[in-house]
Formats: sequence, structure tokens, C-alpha cells
Amino acid sequence: MHAARAPTKDVADIARSALRGLEPLSKRARGPRAVTLRSEDNGREVSVTLPPDALRLLVEVLGHMANGSLVAVIPMHAELTTQQAAEFLNVSRPHVVRLLEEGQIPHRKVGTHRRIKMVDILEYKRREEAEAKAALDELAAEAQKHDLGY
Repeated sequence: MHAARAPTKDVADIARSALRGLEPLSKRARGPRAVTLRSEDNGREVSVTLPPDALRLLVEVLGHMANGSLVAVIPMHAELTTQQAAEFLNVSRPHVVRLLEEGQIPHRKVGTHRRIKMVDILEYKRREEAEAKAALDELAAEAQKHDLGY
């Protein structure tokens, strides 16, 4: 992972334009799709064939960029540092270290450094989101039971 920067307005506009062209192709894609790219510099064109999943991922990335969001593509088998995990989870690095020490997220040590598999971070995030949803559902049920207007 590298230092992240939000897309500029110009980049977001270009992403929005590309999205308009590729999104219809991705929705109908059952098999590989040929896409032609043309260089603004010299007008040279190159055609590439994309698998349907890659085309859908590209459209998703362009959608986030068009909205001005930061995007990172991380392989599921990647190992992250505690700082990278903290940035992904939007928590502090000491909080991630505490989660690791409590055994809530599996990790391994490389010398004195901790490494965490992306798949384990995603599993932790899924569990946390499920627990939060269950708590909200319970609160809503209690509010309705006591006729609190929710």
C-alpha cells in the first residue's frame, strides 16, 4: 500500500466518463469482453480482452474514483502491517495491536513485526459489522416494544 490521495476533480471527471462507457458492458458481461483503449498523446490504440470479473472490478473502482473516494486493490493473500490494518479498519494502530494480542485477529510475527492476512482482517470486520447490526436490531425491537416511536 502506498500513501493514499483522493482523486482530483479532473481525475473524478475522467473516471465518470470512463464509467459511462464501461458500465453497460460490465452488466451484460457473461464472458470475456474486448476493450479498446486510445492514448490521448499519440492516438495509438490497443485492444485488450478482460475477464468479466476484472471488468466488473474496474467499473467498481471507477465508480469510487468518480465519487472522489480513495481506492486500494489488495490481494486476499496479502499480509499487512499493523499500521496498514489500522488504516483499513479506520482505527488506531495500538487498537489493532490490542486486538492481535487478545487473539481477535490471527497474525504472525516476522522478527519483532506483526503481519496480518487481509482475509483475517476482512473476517474480523465482517464479524464486527454483524455484531453491530444485531445490537441495532435489538435496540430497535426494544424501542418498538416500549412504543418509543422508532
